[in-house]
Amino acid sequence: MRDRPAGTPYKILLIDDHPVFCLGMSELINKEKDLVVVGSEETDIKAYHAILKLQPDLVIVDISLKDSDGIDIVQEINRLHPDLPVLVLSMYDESLYAERALMAGARGYIMKQEAIEMVVKAIRHVAGGNIYASDKVKEKVFKRLVAKQNREEKTPLDLLTNRELEVFRLIGDGYSTKEIADQMRLSHKTIGTYRENIKEKLGLKHYTELVKSAVHWSQKIQM
Repeated sequence: MRDRPAGTPYKILLIDDHPVFCLGMSELINKEKDLVVVGSEETDIKAYHAILKLQPDLVIVDISLKDSDGIDIVQEINRLHPDLPVLVLSMYDESLYAERALMAGARGYIMKQEAIEMVVKAIRHVAGGNIYASDKVKEKVFKRLVAKQNREEKTPLDLLTNRELEVFRLIGDGYSTKEIADQMRLSHKTIGTYRENIKEKLGLKHYTELVKSAVHWSQKIQM
């Protein structure tokens, strides 16, 4: 936690590419006497600059951004500012992304569907130097640590790297290879390699099977 004068509110930076959501979240958070939103950014580069300029006490990151991957942003913030807590606030189900976010260095994970009271609770919990996650996520992480991450206990999706999972999600969201390459700032060839790796790890033979599986999973995690 950054040093700050006693009695001053915790400064929060939002990283989310949905302006309406940011506006609404800011209004709700600013109603709390001990919390204040000092800014919001849509991309990773702008977010890194804002952190240096605004010196927030906590950063809230969305996983799904137009031009950036939230998990990568969490990792980079944790590398550049290890004492700056990050809370992931996402529309995606916690069953897979929460563990990845925590492993990347996030101090908490909460879904956007939660009531604002729970979001505020998570913010205060993380700002206070604690880890915030649901009991289900905590149990999953604990079991994984106890089992020393045995390969046989992982689901096929757990075998995907963060980049592969991002490609898989974008395929499921209907993005073309060109659009995925542009969004992830990678070459078409690299995206093609990721696709082949995903097919192999998930036991899929054809691209149509990959698309069908990705669409089904994308719809499932957004329920």
